[in-house]
Parts: sequence; structure tokens; C-alpha cells
Amino acid sequence: MLLADFIRNGIARLEPLYPSPEARGLVLMLCEERLGVRSYTHIIEPQTPVPADREADLLQDLERLCQGEPIQYVLGVTEFCGRRFAVGPGVLIPRPETELLVAEGVRTLQEMDLPRAPRVLDLCTGSGCIAWSIALDVRDAEVLGVDLSETALDYARSQFNAGAPVFLQANVLDTEQDFPYGPFDLIISNPPYVRESERAQMRRNVLQYEPEMALFVPDDDPLRFYRAVARWAQRVLRSDGVGIVEINEALGPETAALFRSAGLNNVQIHRDFFEKERFIRFTR
Repeated sequence: MLLADFIRNGIARLEPLYPSPEARGLVLMLCEERLGVRSYTHIIEPQTPVPADREADLLQDLERLCQGEPIQYVLGVTEFCGRRFAVGPGVLIPRPETELLVAEGVRTLQEMDLPRAPRVLDLCTGSGCIAWSIALDVRDAEVLGVDLSETALDYARSQFNAGAPVFLQANVLDTEQDFPYGPFDLIISNPPYVRESERAQMRRNVLQYEPEMALFVPDDDPLRFYRAVARWAQRVLRSDGVGIVEINEALGPETAALFRSAGLNNVQIHRDFFEKERFIRFTR
């Protein structure tokens, strides 16, 4: 089988699920990752074959994509903050906008004039992409990641070897549990914030494959995790500490009001790449 034929057929099979440019991008990404070819190899070398010993696995990967499975699960990795993170079923796939959350967290820590290593609490850590990115970018930071999902924590604990954060299984919504790990200079979180009523706006590859517990909150209590973050800040954030959270773009003012009502200070809404209200920063 020629590489060009596989790519052409793969795009045709994915077009019922994705816009044509995206279908093409997925097939090219698959070929680059699995075969080590460039995105243009099939154009400049049209007779390039798919190695016979790789053909069956490649076709199996394409079949998974055709079922709507995310390319990140098929490949087992995703790019985030310039690093490759392992992901798979049961763990939320990091989104590009969350890189801005990390960048703000790193900048905040670098600007702190501390006589010791900064301490960071990542609530709802998932794959650990936020915790790891901060730990690797701020070399002396002590980072603790918390999540309820043992599957997600298994991924988080195994991402890299050096500079490891500590990961702990705990229910973030249980804000009064015994937690002898504070205080922290930074609390950071990308909690579940998609309302159940927003499901209709989401794609099949998200709804059928990514973990619901990492995505959705009930319509009648969409800010439950932010209420919990505020309580954690009251309990374990230092008096001069900072909190940064990712939010639902449709609930910016309501989320900001929640933090203000909890007695937190300097509550500010920040926008993402697309000028959507995506983050809130506050101080103790």
C-alpha cells in the first residue's frame, strides 16, 4: 500500500466526522507519529510505501479514528506546553487554552520574592499537565496535585522522571477533609465547568470518549468546584498567596462574584486567545 493512497483513503473516511482540513490533519499526524514521515512525503515522493510490517497497526489506528476516538488517545500522547504528555481513556485531554493558565502560574511564581521554594496546589490535576509543567518550569517549586480519579492519577504520576510533583487522591469538593499539606503560595485549577445543557455544542469524540467527571457540572450548580476552590484558598492559601483558575466563558461575572463573596481579593477576569473570558486570578 502506498502512503499516498492510505492518506487519501483515510481523509475520505474521516470527512463524515470532521471538516476536510481537520480530517487531513489527523491522518497526516497519524502517519508522522507512526511512520516517521513528513506531512509532505507523499507529495514529493508519491511512490513511498507503507512498510508491510506497519500496515495492520496503521489501519487499526485509522479504524479507531473513524469511530470518533480522539487522535490523542490513539497515539497515547499529546503536546502541552512544549512537552509530550501521556494520555488515554479515563483522563482529560489538555486543551491549548490551559497553556495560558500555566504561563500565568509560572509568571506569578517567578515574580514572588520568597526566601524559600514556592509551594503550589493543583486542584483537579487530571493528567498532571499543569502540575508537571509548573514543576519543570519553576525548578525549585514544590507542587502537589489532587484529583479524585485514580486512573488520571496513574497517568499523572508516570509522566516524567525528574522534578516530580506529589500526587494525592482526594475529593476536591470535600473541602473540610483533613489536609495537612499547606500552606501554599499558589492555588491553580482547571476544574470541571461545562454545564450539562452545553453537551449539544460538543463533539462526539469528546462526549463518547473523555471522562464525564472531568468535564461536566449540573446546570443547577455550575460553580460547585469554584466554591470549593474558594474554600481551599481560605484554608490553605498563604495570606499573600495567589489563586488562578480556568472558567466557563459564559459564567465569568458569576464566578468572579463567588470569589469576592468568599472574601478573596483583587479578583480579575482574564481572556484567552479568542478574547473569551477564560481565567480568574485572585489573592488571599
